[in-house]
Amino acid sequence: MKQPKALHPDSPLLHNCHSKPVTRRDFIATGLSYGAAILTSGSVMSMFANPGKAFADLAPDLELLKRQCGINVEGAGKIPFICFDLAGGASIAGSNVLIGGAGGQHDFLSTQGYNKLGIPADMVPGAVNAANPAEGFINTQLGLAFHSDSAMLQGILERTSMATQAMTNGAVLPTRSENDTSNNPHNPMYAIAKAGASGSLMPLIGSRSSDSGANSMAPQAFYNPELRPTKIDRPSDVTGLVDVGDLFGLLSQDDAVAVMESIQRISDSKLNQVQTKITKDAVIKDLVRCGYVKSADLADRFGNPATLDPAADPDIVGAAGIFSVDEFNSDAEFRKTASVMKLVINGFAGAGSITMGGFDYHTGERGTGELRDLRAGRCMGACLEYAARMNKPLMMYIYSDGSVASNGRIDESEFGRGKGEWTGDNSSTAASFILVYNPQGRPNLLGSSPEEQAKHQQIGFMRADGSVETGSSMAANNVNLLVQTVLLNYMALHGEQGQLSTVAPFHGLGNAASMDRLTAFAPIV
Repeated sequence: MKQPKALHPDSPLLHNCHSKPVTRRDFIATGLSYGAAILTSGSVMSMFANPGKAFADLAPDLELLKRQCGINVEGAGKIPFICFDLAGGASIAGSNVLIGGAGGQHDFLSTQGYNKLGIPADMVPGAVNAANPAEGFINTQLGLAFHSDSAMLQGILERTSMATQAMTNGAVLPTRSENDTSNNPHNPMYAIAKAGASGSLMPLIGSRSSDSGANSMAPQAFYNPELRPTKIDRPSDVTGLVDVGDLFGLLSQDDAVAVMESIQRISDSKLNQVQTKITKDAVIKDLVRCGYVKSADLADRFGNPATLDPAADPDIVGAAGIFSVDEFNSDAEFRKTASVMKLVINGFAGAGSITMGGFDYHTGERGTGELRDLRAGRCMGACLEYAARMNKPLMMYIYSDGSVASNGRIDESEFGRGKGEWTGDNSSTAASFILVYNPQGRPNLLGSSPEEQAKHQQIGFMRADGSVETGSSMAANNVNLLVQTVLLNYMALHGEQGQLSTVAPFHGLGNAASMDRLTAFAPIV
């Protein structure tokens, strides 16, 4: 039988075993529609702050008023958070991030188990690898163990420097989730915001015009309509977030700011002479006073649209950028990723969600999935590298709705590279993973011995046959608890895991000892 050819990463995936796409989520999962990009942040002003760049201060009297008005310039001081929603059921376990038995990633599964995860017998982690006899088919450059031929890993390493890689670590969570459905409450954005993540312009950005801002739903327990994500899809969406008016067409930025400062002072002097004779006199005056201060601050920080534009950032695009000009202009996924990472990592937003479609790639060959995993890895690597260039920590969370499995047939094509073909959906092979970048040094795993640390780096485990052991962790068979586990790990990076019951009093992660088993890293801030 003639083997199908690998499809371009932007080609739609339509399977005879699936119903025709109807909803927008269906179209994203099949790759018929791009997942836009969405963000989380705090107040209306929060999205415009860039803690990595020095902006001119307002006049001293207005700086004092700015603090009194609670204008947030550098977000809430929390670690930036970006999640990737790989819509359709990507293969994360085994062929990308290694997953083992109860002893951790290096507690290898059976050959048949790896075969189910798309890895042939001559490429299982412990097999002899002529290209790297010492490590076999295991790569730990990012701290977390990947399969050395992982397309996601290849993409990440391609976009990151060795220094960035050395400051990165990760954890994997084998967790069963349903296939090809947006009903998995995978998205943690509202939970992260509830933990205090915020930006200097708005609370959430994401890739869908949905309540979660992504393909998958958010857990209902965390939902807050006041934080509904704003859709960010491209650089023009980012630069369009700020309109400083016509004054900047007539004056220089410095002169325009000076005019707005003067307007505030005139208004303030008049307010002090007015008696409204209503009970809320002071409140109304504060609202007016702070409104003028906010306008002056906005003009001061964002009078130059290039401040926000990812396309104008030489660390993102150009000869020394993460993306070349041609790459950036030709790939919408790169432009989407750049838009979100620019806003989140610089503190303009507290967290961002990036949906990438077309990961339901059980096409009867391997190459299609490899090419999509490679591009996803490039986008993940871009976020890590940009965080490094901005000297900011970053937590990334990667998840998908369900997964795929192989029947063992080998794809020997250029892009298949001798690995197992993806032949069908399989929710039992699903997993999610976390990557954390810390500019102060690689995040430390919890545990006093290598054996204990291995169990913190892999939270839960798989059976020897390559299926999630549903009793291996609280999150292994419950996506709601998976999101709570992600929240716990985000808070733990701040040393705030003890406050989980305050942030999420309904959590189901058990007592302190139980939560410790679900936590990967020691605090980094």
